[in-house]
Amino acid sequence: MRFVPTAVSGAFVVQVDARSDGRGLFARTFDAKSFADHGLVPVYPQCNISQNHKRGTLRGMHYQADPRPEIKLVRATRGRVFDVALDLRRDSPTYLAWASVELDARSHNAFYIPAGCAHGFLTLEDDCELFYQMSEVYVSELARGVRWDDPAFSIAWPFKPSVISERDAALESYSQETSL
Repeated sequence: MRFVPTAVSGAFVVQVDARSDGRGLFARTFDAKSFADHGLVPVYPQCNISQNHKRGTLRGMHYQADPRPEIKLVRATRGRVFDVALDLRRDSPTYLAWASVELDARSHNAFYIPAGCAHGFLTLEDDCELFYQMSEVYVSELARGVRWDDPAFSIAWPFKPSVISERDAALESYSQETSL
């Protein structure tokens, strides 16, 4: 595996070194020691999947607040998505910056998103599925979000979403007075 830094401090694209032969492909997608050696969290007590039927589906921008902020390791298991991490950590050198990666089931890559960052994605094709490894269990009282199209961030989405939940569409704009 290779850990490629992004424009958000502590966020990495995790690329696999796949081996192929006549049988197909084999690749290590997670190794706790390799993650720990890179200073990344190696334990994930909760895993989730997100199925998305239509191209243009947007989910985000979500995070879990203190005292239980989540680290996410996200991978496309079917389809392709434009995946975004948004740095909301006031003490971060990349505060309010965002980074994106195209997660593609064919490339088997993943996105490591540090605690204190909001996460969201836009599906680039029909029938996408994402697999999440989470460093914390979900606590509904700590669930937060910010608008996907907030001008405070100017995220360069590849196109406007056509499917978005009422909850995500109603998220408020970010205020620097808002704390995680």
